[in-house]
Parts: sequence; structure tokens; C-alpha cells
Amino acid sequence: MNSPPSTLNIRNCRIIELPRIVDSRDGIISVAEARRHIPFDIRRVYYIYGLNYFHSIRGLHAHRKLEQALFCINGSVRLDLDDGWRQASIKLDRPNVGIYLGIELWHKMGDFAHNCILLVLTSDYYDESDYIRTYEEFLTLVHSR
Repeated sequence: MNSPPSTLNIRNCRIIELPRIVDSRDGIISVAEARRHIPFDIRRVYYIYGLNYFHSIRGLHAHRKLEQALFCINGSVRLDLDDGWRQASIKLDRPNVGIYLGIELWHKMGDFAHNCILLVLTSDYYDESDYIRTYEEFLTLVHSR
């Protein structure tokens, strides 16, 4: 498993690399702007942290309409992706390099570093009806297109 490649062979998914503004004395700033770096208007921001159990699993779902951008801003996480035909597994471990997850993309997160902080930007507010919670329903949906 490697850090994110520049391209992925998965439908509805791509790497996002944010600019790095380096101040040799005072650190680095990375900026994520809606419709410039993030391909949607941002409606919700949340972050996952406190994952002190290495074997924790998050995700295990897809979305009907929601788009997301994920950045591991501290530590590292493995992201498993599945578009219904192809699968990929990547490691997010650079705070300025994330991934765009479009609609109908099954995803699972695991192998969290003990200090992991995963930042998630989303295109809409939380709506449980948007979630596809079973892999069988996901496959039925994407294969019917």
C-alpha cells in the first residue's frame, strides 16, 4: 500500500493536492477552497479522531448524492475504495493530499495511526436516506446503471 498516486483507476474518485505555503520560520499552510480545490460547495465539515484502536473500521457505505473530500491531517489511514467493478487501497498520510469521493463509491477506512485526524468536507448536510449501508444494495445500484 502506497501513498496516493497522482491518478486512480476508480470511477467517481480522484486525488486532491492542496497548495503548500511554506514559511521557513513559522510552518506550512494549506488552503482548501470550494470550487477551486474542492470540486463542490462545502456544506458540512467534520473530523474523526481519538481512534486509539488500530483495528477500528469506519465507513463501509456509499452515498447516493453526497460528495466528499478526505484529508488525513495528522497520522495516517488506509482507504479502501470500490466502484462496483474495480477496487483500490491507498494510504493517506500527507496533510495536503486528500481524495475526492463522488457518488456511489463504496469506501472503508482502517489501519488508523494512533494519532490520526481525518478531516472530511462534504457537499451537503447529514441525511441518513442518502447512505447505502449494505454492499449488496450498492452493487445492485451501480450495476443497474
